[in-house]
Amino acid sequence: MLFPAGFLWGTAISSHQTEGGNFNDWTEWEIKNAKIKNQNAKLKSWPAYVLNDYPNPLQEENYISSRACDHYNRYEEDFDIAKKLNNNALRFSIEWSRVEPREGEWDQKEVEHYRNVLRALRARDIEPFVTLWHWTNPVWFAEKGAWLNKEAPFYFARYAEKIVKELGNLANFWIILNEPAVLVSSSYWRGLWPSQKNGFLASYRALNNLAKAHNLAYEKIIFLKPQSRIGIAYNFIRFEAYKENFFNRIIKYLADYLNNHYFLGKIKRKMNFIGCNYYFYNRIKFNLFHPVKSLKDNENKFVSDIGWEIFPKGIYHILKNLKKYNLPVYITENGVADAQDKYRADFIKDHLLWMHKAIQEGVDVRGYFYWSLLDNFEWDKGFWPRFGLVEVDYKTMERKVRQSAWEYAEICRNNEIML
Repeated sequence: MLFPAGFLWGTAISSHQTEGGNFNDWTEWEIKNAKIKNQNAKLKSWPAYVLNDYPNPLQEENYISSRACDHYNRYEEDFDIAKKLNNNALRFSIEWSRVEPREGEWDQKEVEHYRNVLRALRARDIEPFVTLWHWTNPVWFAEKGAWLNKEAPFYFARYAEKIVKELGNLANFWIILNEPAVLVSSSYWRGLWPSQKNGFLASYRALNNLAKAHNLAYEKIIFLKPQSRIGIAYNFIRFEAYKENFFNRIIKYLADYLNNHYFLGKIKRKMNFIGCNYYFYNRIKFNLFHPVKSLKDNENKFVSDIGWEIFPKGIYHILKNLKKYNLPVYITENGVADAQDKYRADFIKDHLLWMHKAIQEGVDVRGYFYWSLLDNFEWDKGFWPRFGLVEVDYKTMERKVRQSAWEYAEICRNNEIML
């Protein structure tokens, strides 16, 4: 099954999850919350393969990013691996807190670092997809209220302008924001992540400020570099109504609109491609007495190491739904936590088969990025979930390519899935 000529095959990483040595609002929060996370983990039962790993959920260091994968110092090595895996594109993020550690002050040394990162990708004929914001914020920005501050969009747009002025000659693709609704849900609605606010008004204000930030950044980028390809990496969820029951369908419609389309509606004139991150399938089964459970009553026949249901067909339905925007689509994240590498290869192939079907039916999909190139720091879960095509030994930082990576590499090389 061939894919269109010029299709981009890649992998994705983010700065905070891989670089190490960051100082931002997340690093402060991690140190404060590691003990709590560790205590909560002790209340659960864990399979042996998780507890035999390092670090594991019962160790406090699991929840502190620290060196992460040391990608900041090892990016050349990591890009060599990506090249060996036949990647012709790679998505990474720039750490805002590095380049603007204090308000209005730019660290030119860090700007040069990212210039070298981009040059390293170009030298290997790998197309960079540059993400400007992947959840972390400078400490000074957090102290000003982060995304609740009405000036936040302007602070962010100033940063975006600086980066594009400095690095725009090395990048064609820009992803302004990564999964803004996920951050808002976890940080401002449920109060679980930094900035740990919770409530409807905080969520509404933060989400709208993020939309304004996207739109302002788009205007800065398109003015400086009119030929730029600019989009968002957005977390789309496939919702299905159990047995097409009336109440289930109503809830499904509302959930689909609020999660998948509300934010896009605010930025749809300020992007020229859509980045689709796909991980989640939710079956809606109305239950008046358990309304939260109504939103996710899954059968969970196949789940990843972290309990997320594996549902490849969902990517097809989401792509078909995105066709109405009349924009090119890139799968900017799709991956599975699978420490033993038992089902990652099939996971990738099954999702690609459904993606191929969507392409055949007229959806303009132009690329696929597996999450992730490397095992990495998975936010509040820490290091124990293993998403990488490449295994990382967190004691030695040694990289080891998993078998599933070579199978994906063949697909990348041939631009084709062999049935």
